[in-house]
Amino acid sequence: MSAITIGEAARRTGVSAKMIRWYEATGLLPPATRSEAGYRHYDDSDLHTLRFVRRARDLGFSVEAIADLLALWRDRARPSAGVKAIAEQQIADLRRRITELEGMARTLEHLAESCCGDERPECPILDDLATEDHAPAPRRSTRGLSDRGRGRGMV
Repeated sequence: MSAITIGEAARRTGVSAKMIRWYEATGLLPPATRSEAGYRHYDDSDLHTLRFVRRARDLGFSVEAIADLLALWRDRARPSAGVKAIAEQQIADLRRRITELEGMARTLEHLAESCCGDERPECPILDDLATEDHAPAPRRSTRGLSDRGRGRGMV
């Protein structure tokens, strides 16, 4: 295949041109070759990497975890144990997030049931949101399993 433009790469992979440039800037995608006019050009290998990244993002992996997975994918001599460990950590993170989302849904259902939804201004939903005595929601980590202690930045 001859080199293709960023627009064509976006069309073929389902990754927007903006995200392709961002993946290049973050190092998930190697720097694109450039035409004499400065346009980015991509080859089959780049498209394959973009599809890999898109699928990993679809499964909720952080950029750091994707970088780790890409490194393992490119290392044909790697043991699969590292890949499995990253996947199992992602499963645990997803299950934790599902539990948090289910709790949020239950709270909102309770609040919605408490609201008359009529012409009166009283609203338990707004009252709850304005209450200061709620514990802050836990922050969701975007770090991958193997970034711990590496000093990598957050996404």
